Parts: sequence; structure tokens; C-alpha cells
Amino acid sequence: MSTGLRITVALSLHESDLPDGAKVVGDIYPADGTGSAHRGVLFPCGTSAPAARYEVDPGRYLVSATLPSGVVLSKDAEVSEGRDTHVTLCTAPSPYESHSWQYLMGNIEPYGAYHDAETIPVPRSRGSRSGVWSTGGVVPPGSAVWVGDPKPESRRFATMLALTDGPSPEPIALDLARSAPHTVPSLDLGDAAARLYRFGPHGPVDEQGASTLQGPTGRRQFLVVSLTGAEYVVTLPAPWGNAQIEVLVNERQSPTGSTVSVTVRDSRVGPALGYMTRGAFDTAAALVKDAEELLYAKMDNPLAAVAGAYVLVGSELTERRHRWDAWLDHLRREFDWLSDGSLLWGMRHLRRAHTETELRAARDALVEAFDRGVPVFTLGLSRLIHGLSEFPDDPECVARLDQARLLSYRVDMREPFVIVGLRGVPQ
Repeated sequence: MSTGLRITVALSLHESDLPDGAKVVGDIYPADGTGSAHRGVLFPCGTSAPAARYEVDPGRYLVSATLPSGVVLSKDAEVSEGRDTHVTLCTAPSPYESHSWQYLMGNIEPYGAYHDAETIPVPRSRGSRSGVWSTGGVVPPGSAVWVGDPKPESRRFATMLALTDGPSPEPIALDLARSAPHTVPSLDLGDAAARLYRFGPHGPVDEQGASTLQGPTGRRQFLVVSLTGAEYVVTLPAPWGNAQIEVLVNERQSPTGSTVSVTVRDSRVGPALGYMTRGAFDTAAALVKDAEELLYAKMDNPLAAVAGAYVLVGSELTERRHRWDAWLDHLRREFDWLSDGSLLWGMRHLRRAHTETELRAARDALVEAFDRGVPVFTLGLSRLIHGLSEFPDDPECVARLDQARLLSYRVDMREPFVIVGLRGVPQ
């Protein structure tokens, strides 16, 4: 009979749309250093997902998992000959079951911070208080505005920077929209201090995942939210195949989390984005082992293809040419509305450039990326800044670099997708 460990991470993920739960990355180490070790393996996270089984020799083991939030879980296990030993890694509970995906990503505090009055500090600064709407707010309390069909120029750096300059005579959503924007209420989940919004392939969905509103959609979609006297333009990575996009507006404004967070309820790529945002590209690569397949299937889901490309480019430290290099060129050519494609091509070739011609080609791709608009991925914005800064004597690069840096000051760089904090709402 074989001997093994069956491992799962216990965290309910409100899983009607996630029958296989999520996947997180972990390790299995023999306590005495002589048994079977498994590094960078995948453990299922969720209540409905079957446990992952790994063959090991009899003995004592340390099982650990690193969540996208950065939390590390570990547990000892004694394995007997010819038997499977079950190991359940337990997290602190999420404040609400409906918010467990956000908790897994590290965007919201554990249960006690919301339900134990003794652990809640008294807010001292205005920015850390619960978001209270002024009478001059454009959007009703508890709602946001979905801009499903924005103007093509809305994704330009100049457009976003103009929105940060000062008050506008009309609502921000109207500045961005080509077709009429729509007010969407938050889901009836959790409490008003942690609002959730979800979006499917065709627009906003309700608590059960059913579509609540449909309208024309453009290449880029935005959600405009207001909170504590500020407004945010949230880039929605939609559509993402059949996966739901989840937006958290956290009025508690935790010092360890973001005011607004966006996640993709995709069992593999969703957690990988969390690892990638923290700079853990090797961990993300272990999770998205089919990153090349994502890239090759770009026509079905170009945003997932870009995510896979970020993992591939970020985890490849050599100049060796790979099969997927040619597909970066396809991604650049076929999706001119997605500046991340040009950016990835430019950064990859900048790293491998040895001649003036190669360097010029990388430079041109970076300029093209800027001109196509603000990247969808926050990592793209930081990479664009790094790339353009390699050309300090090029006036065109310097001018674009200045604008990219100015916008980055308004972007929460901890988030996987670009969220621009705009001007304050007059009180």
C-alpha cells in the first residue's frame, strides 16, 4: 500500500462559482531531512475542493502554505506506512463568508477586527474613518457607477491626469463614458463598511451571479466609486472569460489594506495575481504552470494571456529565447487597445538588447505602450516607468516618463489592477 499526505486549506470561499476552490502554493518538508520533500506544490483552498494527495515516505513532516495575502500556515503531521494522513491548514476566519476571496488575497482583516469591539482601534485621522457621503456626492450611498462603454481616449494618460487636476463641471463617469453609465448598488453581503460589487462577462451580477444589468461594452471598463471625500476610477479586468470580477470598497481603510481592491475569482490565475503583485513571480509561476497555454489562448481571454505573460517575463531571468517570445509579438500586434502587450514586448527586448537597433526597437515598443494608454495591470505601470527611465537623453521618453510618474502617485501600487485616486469631493 502507498503512503501519502492529503492536504487542504480550510477557508470557505462562497464557492457557487468556484467548485474547485482556489489553489495556493506550499511545501512539504521531512522533519528529519531524510524523507520525501515536495516544494512549490499546489494545495486546494475551500470547503468543496478535494484534498491534494502527495506520495511520501513514512515519517514526520512539516506542511506549510503561503497565501496570496502573505500569511504563512503550517502544521506537523506524522505519516504511517501504508496509510494516508489528512492535513488541514486552518486560517483565521474571514469577517464574512462572502468576503473570503478578498480575505485570501489580503484585502480585508480577519473576523475579529469586524466583530470584536475590543480589537477595533479608534480612528484618529480623517482618512481612516468610515466613508461618509457628503450631500454633494454624485453617486448614491452604497452604490458605484459602472462605465461599461468608455470613450477610447478615456484610457489615455492625459485623460486620467486631467481628472486629477481639479473639480470638473460634470460627474467623472460622464467624462469617461461613451454610452450612458449605470449606477449599480453594492451586493447585500457583509455590511456597509465593506461593500462588494461583482461583474460577469456581460456586466454587473447579483449575489447569485445572475446578470443585473447589460449594456454596450468597450475594450476597457471602469467603475467609479466615492469614499471619504475622494473618488476612484477602478480598472475592471473584464471580461475575464466566465470568471467573476470582484471589487471591494473598504470603508474601514485598514492601514494594511487598500481602500479599493479588485480581484478575479479564477481558481488559479486569481491567487497568482496576488503572488505576482507581491513580487513573488516564482510562486506565481508554480501556480500558473500553464502560463504559456494562457498566452497561446489569448484570443479567448486576452487579459488572462497578459497575466500569464507577466509571470513568464517576470520569472525568466536569462536572455535565452523561448517559444513564447513569438507570442508576445502577437499579443502586441493583435490587441492595440491593451498597452500591456507592447509593454511586455518592450521590457523583454530591452533586457535582451545588445545592439543599437535592438535597443531602439525596445524603446519604440515602450513609447507605443504609453501612447496606447494606461496599462490594465499595475505591474505594467511600474515596468513602463522603469523602461522609459532607461532613455534619459530621449526627449520623447522623458516627457512620457514624467506623465507616467505623475499618474503612479495616484495609483495604489499594491493592487494588481490600476486604480486611480482622483480629486477630493468638496465637503
